[in-house]
Amino acid sequence: MSISKKFLTYTISSIPKNIASYFARPYIAGEDSETALLEVKKINELGFSATLDILGENVIDNSQTKKITSQYCRLYDLIKENKTDCNISIKATHIGLAIGVKQCFSNLLTILKKAKEVNNFLRLDMENSEYTDKIIELYKYGKKYHKSTGLAIQSYLHRSIDDINNLASENFNARICKGIYKESEKLAFQNSSKIRNNFLALAEIMALKNAYACYATHDQKLIDQILRFINKYQLSKDRFEFQVLYGVPMEGRLESLIGMGYKVRVYIPYGPDWFDYSIRRLKENPKIINFVFKNFLAKKVNPNKN
Repeated sequence: MSISKKFLTYTISSIPKNIASYFARPYIAGEDSETALLEVKKINELGFSATLDILGENVIDNSQTKKITSQYCRLYDLIKENKTDCNISIKATHIGLAIGVKQCFSNLLTILKKAKEVNNFLRLDMENSEYTDKIIELYKYGKKYHKSTGLAIQSYLHRSIDDINNLASENFNARICKGIYKESEKLAFQNSSKIRNNFLALAEIMALKNAYACYATHDQKLIDQILRFINKYQLSKDRFEFQVLYGVPMEGRLESLIGMGYKVRVYIPYGPDWFDYSIRRLKENPKIINFVFKNFLAKKVNPNKN
């Protein structure tokens, strides 16, 4: 990473919000649900599906977790009212896991009831490794109540192969991503090639067990490998989808995938906690700044004008 990028990474928290927002804007769909849903409508019109995430994590105030839970329930209603092709992804620590599993599950159950009521899907995002077992436990509980519940699996973790082997089945829906949290060599691969190879190994297990796989990556080389993998196994298009983060330049690749008849879902984060979210992500993984600079230099502000 260049000196200028390192400087921005470690000093951005001191930059006034109105200036920092210029860099964050391409990656955050506003601060409220109405604004975020306008973005969802735009990408739906271009052929993309979406998943919404209200920004925030590691909430330790019980009353705040209840408020966030209500916001997610309201979001499901808005998605239905607006007739958008969109589901929801949540972080368990946003709804109480940092307080305890019991508290989190109570809030999760409330959200799942709403998801079931409006016939929509809910995905539990994965967080840093100290929460992995608890998130999987929450997923198992949630799946029993609402079958349209999914999980995320991080390919940089050594344990993920075992997790997929234990969880994958015809009724399993998982987002496979590389992983973004800072983890030790003991827990996670540090080499990009090994992470990519493990990603493909996870995808293969999912395919062999007829699970629904969401290939979440911006790695063009990995997408090439996934396409060869899809052809090799002659996977049905209704058993997988591609996923990308809102705002990351993809040089026309998304439109190409849509043109090939594949489903592409855009992960859209939004909310008033956008600044803290941006700072945490930069500190956890400074490599993200590469996306910021690439987008800034390309002067792109819409994730679908790639």
